[in-house]
Formats: sequence, structure tokens, C-alpha cells
Amino acid sequence: MALLDLTFDVPGVIAEGLANGSLERVGGVVREMATKRVVMWLREFSLDPTVVPGGVFNPLMTNLNPATGVFNLAMQGVNAGLSLKGFAAVNQRLDTIQGVLTLTSAASILNLGVSVMGFAVIAQRLKGLEQRLQKAQEILQKIDHKIDLSFYANFRAALDLASNAFTMTKGENRRNSALNAINRFLEAEHIYTDFVDKELELKSQISDEYLLTLYLAYIAEARCYLELEEFETATRRFREGSAQVRLRVEKYVDLLLTSCPLMYLHPALKEKTDLSRLTKIYQWKNPELDENSAFELMRNEFISNDNQFNKWIESLPASVIEKSKFKKDFWGIKQETRDEVIQRLPQMLEDMESMVESDRRFEAYEIEVKTIAKLGISFHEWLQLKPAEPQPEGATLMCIVPAEPLEL
Repeated sequence: MALLDLTFDVPGVIAEGLANGSLERVGGVVREMATKRVVMWLREFSLDPTVVPGGVFNPLMTNLNPATGVFNLAMQGVNAGLSLKGFAAVNQRLDTIQGVLTLTSAASILNLGVSVMGFAVIAQRLKGLEQRLQKAQEILQKIDHKIDLSFYANFRAALDLASNAFTMTKGENRRNSALNAINRFLEAEHIYTDFVDKELELKSQISDEYLLTLYLAYIAEARCYLELEEFETATRRFREGSAQVRLRVEKYVDLLLTSCPLMYLHPALKEKTDLSRLTKIYQWKNPELDENSAFELMRNEFISNDNQFNKWIESLPASVIEKSKFKKDFWGIKQETRDEVIQRLPQMLEDMESMVESDRRFEAYEIEVKTIAKLGISFHEWLQLKPAEPQPEGATLMCIVPAEPLEL
């Protein structure tokens, strides 16, 4: 097995690499930009399954910037129990590092590290999503839009089956029960894929709940394969799941970007949104873009008169504003509704950031499984990795650093 340094510290060389752009973070994986070789894994632990506003879980929420929804290692590292080893060497570039060392662009329902996503954690996330849908149901019933929550009970039953399977002592019984659970997770994947497609077509406000549920179904299935030490199959299912969900997340993000993304930079939203954050959404879709090229894309859809403004509002998805809330007069949509829409956009940007972060974490899960196979250790040996040093008070993250960059 390759030598691994287990620590609560982010090495200074990695901090500097993230700052100068030679390294990139994808979920819980930090890798070289040019070669994609992995230089560090981030893993959450000692999790308290707390549900934050909106039903999204994030154990680092206390360190989120309330204005931007961003958690910065460089500025908040001490509070999070993470110090930056050798950080003094790059202290003069603190401002740059602050902008790059971001653990979450927004709260994500997926944790850093697939090893943290056990069946109990998945069940807690699922419960949070179900509660969000129950609240949405009260609103949707007014427009005769029904939500079928019965499939969540089936999903929970499958999680119980999987959890019980891996407490069995007889190998054959454990494997048979796990395969039964896998079949139920496969069924859930088909069901929620269909739900997502229908809600995206309707431009409804519950597309994200179904997208996140779909992520959980794929994670639960892959977790079974990991428990069975079937790394190749787990890797394949993460890859296939990523292809299926990513396509739909892009459609969801496009809906929230609207036909005029430039509206996210409206003067009324100064200090609430900015070009840098919006560019990161575009870079997730196309890594070749920079701020200038992203802005040029947005400028093509500039709104120049009241008529275009009205048409833009009329085209907005329900996640931004329900059509039943439109207030109109003889001249069209009232200024009150226009102002309400504009003030909703910062939350929409956070929603996009959250979904993009979830997608990156899901992508990192496949990389993590490849890592375990490459290192030649069992899944349970990977789970047991922990720094020998005392855990700093309040620490929720550990770093796994290979002696040499790992090519997968």
C-alpha cells in the first residue's frame, strides 16, 4: 500500500497549489489540474446529522459566510479544527487563497467522502428531503399538482434491508440480502429518474428534491457493492449514475440561470451576488471559460426594455416565482413583482451552487473508490484510517495525503 499521511492539517504546498491554480478541488478530492493525479482526499467524520434550513445537511454550516454561503479554509480553518501547515510561507497571498480554498460553495446534502455516506446517513438525508416535499405539497395542491410520497417508504425499507444485511454473520445470507436491497435501489433509480424528468419538464420547484433523492439511490446501491468489496462494480455504477444525473442537473441549472443570466448581476443585488460566483457555475458546465468569456455569453441575452423584462418574468420557472403570485396591471407586471423576483435571485444562485457542489462530490466518490482499489486495501481498512495525532476540538475534517501524487 502507498504511504499515506493522515492529518488534520492542510499542507502548505497544497494550499499554495490551490491558490495558484495548479491544483483543483473536486468534492473531497484535491488533484493536479494538468495530470489529474490525486494529491489529497478530504473526509468528514464525527458527524451530527443536523438538518439546516431548507432541509440540507452541512456540518460546517456554522463557518459559512452568511452573505455568500461560502466556507473558507483560509479564514475559518482554526474554527473548523483545520490548521494550514506552512501557511506562513504563502501568507502574503491570503486573499487569493481565501477565494480558492472553498470547501462548499453552498450547503450540500452529500458529504465529503463516500466512506461517510453510510446507510444511516443516507436515511437521514432521505428523511430531510421527504419533509421538504411534504411542505411543498401544501403549495402544489393549490395548483392541482400532486406528489406521490409513497416511494420514499419503499426507499427507506430498502435502506433498512441493506443495513441489516451487513450485520449478518453468514457470508451467503449477507450477500443475498444485499443483492435484494440492490434490486430495490435500482428500482428507486428508475422511479426517481422518471420523477425528475417530469418535474424538469414542468419547470416545477421540486426538481431539486428528486435530483438529490436520485443521487442517494445511486449512492446506496454503490455502498452495497463497497461493503461487498466489489470495487469495480461500485466504480462503474458511480460512473453510470454520474452520467445520468449530471445531464439532469445541467437542465436544472439552466432553468435557474433563466433566459437572461445577466439578471443575477442586477444593481439591486450588489454584495449579494457577483460575477465570480456566477462564472463558477459556467465553468462547471464548461471548464474552458473564464470570467470574461462567461460574461460575454451572458451579455448576449441582455434585457433592454420593459416588454423584454415582462417576457423574462413570464418565462421563469416556479422555483423562482409561482405564476399565481404575479401582480399585473394595465401596463403589465407590476414593479412589486419585479422587485420580488430580483430579490429571489441570490437564493437561486445558492441553490445552483449547492447542486453543482453535490455533483462534484458525487464525481469524487468514483475517484475515491478507484483510490481504494489502487491502494490494494479493503473498504473497511479505508474506513478506519484516522490521524494518530489528537483530534482538535471541533474538528470535522481529516486530510489523507499520499507520499506521491496518485495516478488513477
